[in-house]
Amino acid sequence: MPLPFPSRAVPVVLAGAVTALLAACGPSVAAGPAGPPGTAAAPATSSSTATATATATATAGGPASAAHAPAAMPAQDPVDVRTRESALSIPSAGVSGLRVVPYEGTTDDVPGTRIQDRGYAASPYGKQGGVGPGQVGNFLVTAHRLSAGGPLRDLPAVGEGDTVTVTVGGVEYTYEITETRKTSFRSQRSLDEQRAAVPGSPGATPTQAMITISTCATPEDHAEGNFWSDAQGNPEHRIDKIGILRRTATAP
Repeated sequence: MPLPFPSRAVPVVLAGAVTALLAACGPSVAAGPAGPPGTAAAPATSSSTATATATATATAGGPASAAHAPAAMPAQDPVDVRTRESALSIPSAGVSGLRVVPYEGTTDDVPGTRIQDRGYAASPYGKQGGVGPGQVGNFLVTAHRLSAGGPLRDLPAVGEGDTVTVTVGGVEYTYEITETRKTSFRSQRSLDEQRAAVPGSPGATPTQAMITISTCATPEDHAEGNFWSDAQGNPEHRIDKIGILRRTATAP
């Protein structure tokens, strides 16, 4: 029985069918090598386009596509403000921008005294120290009154209601002085009260950010006939000005 069309047409029809099948199944050889078996080839996209797409999607409120999202940055811990130097200003005592150097220890120990001997204020942190500027707890600051330039020579004149500012990392913390205390270096209880998270109340849980600014009471002790001093030359008594954080703002 004769074929309904010439036999030479069969190769043409078969060739067309094979071409259509290949086009439906994947890229042609001319378009480049196929991906690994079982992997769909992704369309070519530049890194800038991928970032823009992910940013636009995230801004719109939807999740960015995993195929277009830029690589995630590794999580980093914020810098511990306790370990950062700050600047202390006490207008009523004529103090402006006094450098406060942090160290791990406790008030007026050997490392702290060495810092004060350079004319700076010292701020202890750690197990026996305090917190950093603006943090809940007791931010401890000590400096000399008579030696090394006497940066806190006029601290005793600071009264309740006076303000002090601490600037660190572009932030300015303003504390209001609310109390004056005296610490005895010959009384562990008195030292514990000075260094407590809530000044004057060892063991109490702090709920607000506070500051203790401390300097020696050498003139007062000597006037009373008390010439005792410890190995670092600290007299028996310290004058402490206690303050509460009232305002946090961007540093001018």
